[in-house]
Amino acid sequence: MKEECKEGSVCNIDFSKESIKSNKSIKINKEYILPITAACLLIIGIVLDYCDFNYFKAPVPLIWFGIIYILIGGPVILKALKLIVKRDIYNEFVLMSIATLGAFLIGSYEEGVAVMLFYVVGELFQEAAVNKAKRSIESLLKVQVEEVTVLENDKAIVKHPREVEIGQEIQVKPGEKIALDGELISNDAVLNTAALTGESAPDTKMKGEKVLAGMINTSKVITIKVTSKFEDTKLSKILKLVQEAVGRKAKTQLLVSRLAKIYTPIVFWLAIALIIIPYFFLGDAYIFQMWFQRALIFLVISCPCALVISIPLGYFGGIGAASHNGILFKGSNFLDLMTKIDTVVMDKTGTLTKGVFEVQEIVASNFDKELLVELTSVLEANSTHPIAEAIVKYAKIDKTSFKATKVEEISGYGMKGQVGEYEVLAGNTKLLEKFNISYNSQLNSNTETIVVIAINKKYAGYITIADALKDDAERAIVELHSIKGITEIVMLSGDKQAVVDKIAKQLGIDKAIGELLPEDKITAVEKLKAAGRIIAFVGDGINDAPVITIADVGLAMGGLGSDAAIETADVIIQTDQPSKIATAIKISNATTKIIWQNIGLALGVKILVLVLGALGMATLWEAVIADVGVALLAILNAVRIQRMKWE
Repeated sequence: MKEECKEGSVCNIDFSKESIKSNKSIKINKEYILPITAACLLIIGIVLDYCDFNYFKAPVPLIWFGIIYILIGGPVILKALKLIVKRDIYNEFVLMSIATLGAFLIGSYEEGVAVMLFYVVGELFQEAAVNKAKRSIESLLKVQVEEVTVLENDKAIVKHPREVEIGQEIQVKPGEKIALDGELISNDAVLNTAALTGESAPDTKMKGEKVLAGMINTSKVITIKVTSKFEDTKLSKILKLVQEAVGRKAKTQLLVSRLAKIYTPIVFWLAIALIIIPYFFLGDAYIFQMWFQRALIFLVISCPCALVISIPLGYFGGIGAASHNGILFKGSNFLDLMTKIDTVVMDKTGTLTKGVFEVQEIVASNFDKELLVELTSVLEANSTHPIAEAIVKYAKIDKTSFKATKVEEISGYGMKGQVGEYEVLAGNTKLLEKFNISYNSQLNSNTETIVVIAINKKYAGYITIADALKDDAERAIVELHSIKGITEIVMLSGDKQAVVDKIAKQLGIDKAIGELLPEDKITAVEKLKAAGRIIAFVGDGINDAPVITIADVGLAMGGLGSDAAIETADVIIQTDQPSKIATAIKISNATTKIIWQNIGLALGVKILVLVLGALGMATLWEAVIADVGVALLAILNAVRIQRMKWE
């Protein structure tokens, strides 16, 4: 990055190719070369000791293995000392230090070095697994652009996006990523939105439409008027949420940390007891070195590193898997909460529907259907009303020979005009009544928005306009019903009850309530919560933000959703696909399942080997293999979530 950003902002992180390469080389030098060198020296030392060479006698082994131990275990001991100074005695670093230094005291130099080496190698495996889990998140973070072409006084000037002000115009060439949110000035543009939505299909934007940072221009040189500063772009906000998600800890994870603070002193004092208590029962037969060694084995086995490694890694893996599927969790605690959801409440417009008017049905009465649509669209092209725009978009009248004249927009009724040789009326039924034109009276009972059309003072048909369902809306409801624990799906909307009921029946939604104001939605959700329900609410608009806030888990449609909804939500669905709600729940369930598998595996093996160690039936080597082995198995189990299929 060329300039420094404010503390805590997303742009503090350098994701340039040079930085990534540099970081990789540092990791290889500091983290891999040293353990490999230590392992080679350990093997050489064991071979020399085993071959019983004359020059490999005391104190040479102590010096040899001591140097290796300091190289590999120095950072761990230093960390332990720092924690002891802070009066944090009961932790894995202190346990590892005591166990390995104790091994040196009883002359088990090789075992002491091996314990520390395996522990460090286990940490490296953990980091490798975490890096694997991070890949989907890092691919998202790399989409920010560091240079942008700004048009100033008919000149193209290259700047950093942070230097560009709202209202300035930027130019984006084919193949380049858009650096800032803005409004398209060019007539049209074909954009790759995969970085933001996960969708590979190109998205065509027209003049005046909103474009977002992170989208890739795939067509021609386009010009964009900037509407947001760099730090306020939707992409920057999403990146900040990803970083925060990585940094937050789940309640369950914090619970494990609290349990570890109880667990660690118990095993520590049990190890002390294992040294002292046998003396009172064995008398002269008591051998201090034997019981001291058993206590050291006990301590090595009891170290909770498998839990410490696998549990946060499990959560991180869940966040990574979700991010890869276009779902952003603001914290791993929401992975836990999603597994407890029993009621999913949804907004209609923008969540289950596309939030835009589209032509649904055309019915002609004693008139040619294609001509009816063409004449109506030519007339409606003179209006900016969303319904008129929907008809024009559907008709595609670019090549029509008709022209509209004497156009009159009658407020509250519709449009009137002369289209070629035809006099056209298009509007609601009141428009036809106003001009004393008879029509099918059953149209008044239609629950959807309709445009009634009269040609030359005769009823000619109607066009039905409605907010179209999203392509995967039906699949979303089916998948939610299939998830164990989800007992009810509710839809809340400000639309007419008849419209809401029709959509609910079409999709298979259990309960639908319409004609609601934002405060009414809050009341509805609060009633469900008062009945003991665990609620997930999904919305997209500013009016949904208060309900998202009070829900146990709030989800927002992040592709086209309002900033207010995204800011208050706990989980963001970047693709705007309602089917991702079920995916988020499935990932949460899988994450929790894997975490509890790891907890059971770690504790089960530890208890077994602890008993064997206390009875003298497990050596220090077996203790090391048991502890490191369990940690590696837990890590491999946690990584599985990255390979699971969710669609």
